[in-house]
Amino acid sequence: MPDAKQIPKQILLPLEARRPDRFEDFVTGENAAVLDTMQKLASSGGHCLFLSGPAGSGKTHLLNAACNRASQQDRQAFYIAPGRLPEQAAAGLADLDHMDLVCVDDIDLCAGQRSWEEALFHCFNHLREQGGSLLASSSTPLSALNFSLPDLASRLAWGLRLQLHPLDDQGKAEVMQRWATAHDMQLPEDVQNYLLNRGSRNLPALLKRLEALRQAALSAKRKITVPLAREVLQSASAEDRL
Repeated sequence: MPDAKQIPKQILLPLEARRPDRFEDFVTGENAAVLDTMQKLASSGGHCLFLSGPAGSGKTHLLNAACNRASQQDRQAFYIAPGRLPEQAAAGLADLDHMDLVCVDDIDLCAGQRSWEEALFHCFNHLREQGGSLLASSSTPLSALNFSLPDLASRLAWGLRLQLHPLDDQGKAEVMQRWATAHDMQLPEDVQNYLLNRGSRNLPALLKRLEALRQAALSAKRKITVPLAREVLQSASAEDRL
């Protein structure tokens, strides 16, 4: 068996655009009611939704899908993930009051950051006045968040609160197969099962392993097999230890 270090390292040009998240691509599992509600809210105004669920349950996918659906209907939509931005960026929310839909991902990461909390509070009020909608996601239920601005928590509590349930192994396998198809990748069932049973089982980790496997197969011009998957995981494990 080739050593993991023997996998050729080549730089692959990013020639493919990322496919927009769509409601049609969401694997529902136990979340059919959540998906149905999200689709309805993406097509109408004047709503507030607080969506909670563990990492990898599909919150980001659904928020981006809502923006995509709204844009297809000639409605103005904006997605923002404050947790990935500096606190100074909070001032930019003041320019979103004309939007039909604003989706705020990982709003729990704003708790305790006064600039973001105040900006979100005013954004919510302005959107409501203009008939727009605010959809927010969080890894933590609203009742457990420690906002320093109580009025923000009370505003978020005005709307619907929905909870996403994590997928079982069958659902995760379906997500992996859909991801592979979208990336023109043949994923044999034995390779899929091998990846599912090695290391972290949350979806972001699984899809990261798939991407590493795809890149390795392209670089080495090899078929996607369990031996190649084993080499990729060994190589990733070795890099993590450095």
